[in-house]
Amino acid sequence: MDKHLQLAEYCSRHPHALSSVVDIDYLHDRLYKFDFTISNKELSPETVANTNEFSRWIEQTLSHNNCRYGIGGYMEHRTLYSRSPLFDTPNQEPRRLHLGIDIWAPAGTAVYAPLAGTVHSFKDNNSFGDYGATIILEHNLDGLTIYSLYGHLNTQSLEGLEKNKCVNQGERIAYFGSAAENGNWPPHLHFQLMFDMQGLEGDYPGVCRLSDKDKYMQNVPDPEIILQLNRATII
Repeated sequence: MDKHLQLAEYCSRHPHALSSVVDIDYLHDRLYKFDFTISNKELSPETVANTNEFSRWIEQTLSHNNCRYGIGGYMEHRTLYSRSPLFDTPNQEPRRLHLGIDIWAPAGTAVYAPLAGTVHSFKDNNSFGDYGATIILEHNLDGLTIYSLYGHLNTQSLEGLEKNKCVNQGERIAYFGSAAENGNWPPHLHFQLMFDMQGLEGDYPGVCRLSDKDKYMQNVPDPEIILQLNRATII
């Protein structure tokens, strides 16, 4: 059976096996869906290039819209990655297509495991524009192996971790990092799913070339199937 269908069937059959990745009151919290495509004329390249100004813009947008969290990003073609050479290779198509879902909130926001599993790997990817502190968990869902990635954490989140350590559903595993430790981004969580780690540890591409979209979609399902953020009010 197709792995995407297996995952969908598991989530449908076992809704109680899923927990929230952050503390969300689905009845009362409002979530703001950010647009980081070329269509967003409010966000200038100068603002994106300056982490402090970018962070201020995120905070003000959430406050103005009375939203606790900002969300969005799966398969979104984003212009903001031009802020870092990490996403560009000379004479090649730049990487701009976002493969996860971001949740934007203050540094120190707690992160929870949405599924029971084990620690696959972890690493501090500390280049400018990278993930910063990153944790990857491995989950066995009725015979289907899937991996969940948590990026832009604080470095303290990596302390005491070891491979194959058991993690319970709903267990606090990390905290959002500040710009000084999360790859120099406004505080947020990058959450992503993969069926195959393809030999990588502590890291997996979170952004790809548009021309590679179909290839990555086969291995990287929409994280909304786990997050289920659409249960809340999204504006």
